[in-house]
Amino acid sequence: MMSETNTLNIGAIYPCAKTLGPGKRFAIWVQGCLFDCPECYSPEWRSVKIKCLLPLSALAEHILRTPGLEGVTLSGGEPMLQASALFKLIKIVRKSRSLSLICYTGFTLKQLRRQGHPDRTALLGQIDVLIDGKYTPSLNDNQGLRGSANQTIHFLTGIYADRKVEFISARRAIQIHVDEDGLLAVGVPPQGFAKDLKRIVKSVK
Repeated sequence: MMSETNTLNIGAIYPCAKTLGPGKRFAIWVQGCLFDCPECYSPEWRSVKIKCLLPLSALAEHILRTPGLEGVTLSGGEPMLQASALFKLIKIVRKSRSLSLICYTGFTLKQLRRQGHPDRTALLGQIDVLIDGKYTPSLNDNQGLRGSANQTIHFLTGIYADRKVEFISARRAIQIHVDEDGLLAVGVPPQGFAKDLKRIVKSVK
């Protein structure tokens, strides 16, 4: 039985990400995570609290109004904690547009399948590429779209079968977006990025 929810608790969104998978992507970072990865890239989205509740209908409309999208990328926070809402969101969007779906999670694919949680299983059925496992700083090899070498990139459908190199070994890049709410760094951080970010923040201030 799918959980009843019509809102998503959001940490941030960015409608024109070019560093979180192929093409232009609508990036969604959900609020709340149960993992405590050292050197977490987004600690402000880790707290399990209400930050910004968005109706699924409004978020879906935003995605559908964004031109030139190749897909949606989910991160956080931990997307699997809001699997029911995310499943419904993607189903709404895909009724109108055929967009790919990439998802980052601290769970492993094996854990998700073993748990058999209905909401998470339903969301898994919509995901084209799953990047799984907890971030381990000592295993950050600066390769591709996974944060550290212990994480696995699972191609759950054939949509990116001919573009695996882009995920596995492509050079990392970061988009910096600044608005009235502050600075948003979009992408998988290269080695040494934390120090670079501190310098950027100082220059913005």
